Amino acid sequence: MNYRILGYILGQIIKIEGILMALPLIVSIIFKEELNYQLAYFIPMIVMIILGTILSKKCKKTDRFYTKEGIVIAALGWLIVSILGAVPLFLSGDIPNFIDAFFESVSGFTTTGSSIITNLDVISKSNLFWRSFSHLIGGMGILVFALAILPRENSQSSLIMKAEVPGPIFGKVVAKARDSARVLYIIYFAMTFVLVILLLLGGVKFFDSLLYAFGTAGTGGFGISNAGIAQYNSAYIEMVLSIGMIVFGVNFNIYHLIIVGSVREALDNEELKWYLGIIGCSIMLIFLNIYENYDTIFEALRNILFTVSSTITTTGFTIVDYDKWPLFSKIIILFLTFIGGCAGSTAGGLKIFRVVVYIKSSFAQFAKSANPNRVKLVRINKRRLSDDAKENILNYLAVYILVFLIILFIVSLSFDDFLTSFSAVATTFNNVGPGLGKVGPTLNFANVSYFNKFVLSMSMLAGRLEIIPILVLFSPRTWKKI
Repeated sequence: MNYRILGYILGQIIKIEGILMALPLIVSIIFKEELNYQLAYFIPMIVMIILGTILSKKCKKTDRFYTKEGIVIAALGWLIVSILGAVPLFLSGDIPNFIDAFFESVSGFTTTGSSIITNLDVISKSNLFWRSFSHLIGGMGILVFALAILPRENSQSSLIMKAEVPGPIFGKVVAKARDSARVLYIIYFAMTFVLVILLLLGGVKFFDSLLYAFGTAGTGGFGISNAGIAQYNSAYIEMVLSIGMIVFGVNFNIYHLIIVGSVREALDNEELKWYLGIIGCSIMLIFLNIYENYDTIFEALRNILFTVSSTITTTGFTIVDYDKWPLFSKIIILFLTFIGGCAGSTAGGLKIFRVVVYIKSSFAQFAKSANPNRVKLVRINKRRLSDDAKENILNYLAVYILVFLIILFIVSLSFDDFLTSFSAVATTFNNVGPGLGKVGPTLNFANVSYFNKFVLSMSMLAGRLEIIPILVLFSPRTWKKI
């Protein structure tokens, strides 16, 4: 393990997070909050900038790192950012227990949106801003953001992006990893800006528009008031957010293709077609199951579109208590929780790309069983998927199921019913937010034991980093010095 390069990059990340804390500090000053809220951000900000500067000075220009370092940097970076991000929430007094603050911070940066806060109306504006802003930074990736603004380019930087960017196959949009990160974040911030404008046109206050845009862009879904989005009772706002969530659940490489003029290639993307098809089929099936419970077809479609968009993109915004829907509809919602959005998007879950490979591989295996001499290739976007890529994707499912079951067994020691246990793990592991049962859309994780809050926090980190980096981080062999 190359500790100098590890210290350099982690130091830069700590320094960047410290600088970003100036934003909620400014919010606190603008809204004339009490001194303890301003100090809760000012003190950690100074300490983190100093600490980050010291750590990042120990690296030489000749230092290189490899796959192992890239994976460890991703895992350790996210863990450190989450711990430090919890400090202001704890120091301000809004969340007086550090485990609760850590849970909230992890949920923010991993864009999960699960919360332990029972009364959002008493939370300071600065803390509300920091929670939602963490969605924006965590959505595209903390380390991707760091690579986009760091002055030092390393030929191995793509190893960090590969470990952090969600999805089974990593592809740079331009030659250099740093330039790729910048392109992705320019697109990301531009789309977020458009979303803010659209919300303002719908009559949403500027501060609220920012926070809802952050939550939608990062597919995070933190609430900013007890009334939530339903308080507006606006079909326009719900439609903007519904489409916004779907848009941010698409692979950002597709938007880059459109920008450079490869529109046909972008629209012909197989994962995109499956993504939109699953959304459409889910809306139709749920509508047929529940439309009789609504006064108008429009109201039913409005609630279903928002809920399906929020679930498949793992955003977690809610405008209706879908826990009261019929079992058939709840099962569809639960399936969408696992499927998630597209690879290379801000959404969580298994990712559409993997789901498509699993389905095609299953049909190929069935065809081979019926005719052993038949060769059935798995093709994605009209290209043959390599055996190594297919094997890695199939192996990921095995690891995914194994880790999911281990977490489920652990948390079941403190939960008293299967639905709550299962959905709590499903919603945190897939970075969705609200679950079912006692952690349903009208409830939260406040009454979960501190032990389970910590376990579920690690579940969120494992899900966001797609398991392997977290497993590598805790392997003793990882820390042998090279």
